[in-house]
Amino acid sequence: MQGVLTGFAVIAVGYAIGRRGYLGDQGREVLTKLAFHVASPALLFTTLAQTDLSVIFSSRLLVTALSTAAAAGVFVAVGAVRHWGVGRTTIGALCSSYVNSGNLGIPIAVYVLGDASLVAPVLLFQLVGVTPVALTILDLSGRGEKGPLWRRLLTPLRNPIAVGSLAGVAVSATGLRIPAPVLDPLTLIGGMSVPAVLLAFGISLCGSTMPGRGPDRHPVFLSVALKSVGQPAAAWALAAGVFGLRGAPLLDVVVTSALPAAQNLYTYASSYRVAERLARDSILLSTVISVPVLVVVAALLG
Repeated sequence: MQGVLTGFAVIAVGYAIGRRGYLGDQGREVLTKLAFHVASPALLFTTLAQTDLSVIFSSRLLVTALSTAAAAGVFVAVGAVRHWGVGRTTIGALCSSYVNSGNLGIPIAVYVLGDASLVAPVLLFQLVGVTPVALTILDLSGRGEKGPLWRRLLTPLRNPIAVGSLAGVAVSATGLRIPAPVLDPLTLIGGMSVPAVLLAFGISLCGSTMPGRGPDRHPVFLSVALKSVGQPAAAWALAAGVFGLRGAPLLDVVVTSALPAAQNLYTYASSYRVAERLARDSILLSTVISVPVLVVVAALLG
């Protein structure tokens, strides 16, 4: 639990920085871009390049996939009954199950689990598996923009964090040794990832409007409940009851499942011009609620 509190203490510092305006109007954007395009890919590359792949591709990944499917499936079932439409139901299902493994997932893995590589299977599963399926559904529903479908499906593979992760996995799989003059600068750059992400997130909380209002309030509340409680509960039940995980492995899968909805889901909603308020409100609410949820999970299972 100490790791969770440390991480959110840094978020509080970011909030204070935002309130005081120390980094100006572009501070959050600069920190976010630094982490996304440079520091986080470097951190994941250097970590995964020196990690035993058997630790990454294990039963934990299967638990993640099944709990993701369970949370998304519940939202899809309710959306079909309530006639929310394909586009809104797809975005809502993503908000119910697609965790923030890139931004908050990396620092939480470092502070709580002690190993950034533990979030990599979730990140790769979502970018390579979930995202193409969701974008295909939106395209087939008529929500897609003009352009070849194959180009849109390959969009996740142009994600810098995904590229860094895949490159690290490739180095580990081939057994290559990275020379110190190359590895040391990358390690130093990767060290900026966690504080930059947490500070940027703290700054983003300044001036946020009250979510959960308007015609999308029911889908919002359902997606937040599934993301914040349903998915981690499903992960715990599967990990402990079906796969017999205990101790650190159990904590790993429950913590990663308890992460809030990913911020890039709003980008998808905006690109397809569907359920933008649903995505925005779900991300904000699930992020706020994730604070007490992660503290409770760490206290009970840590």
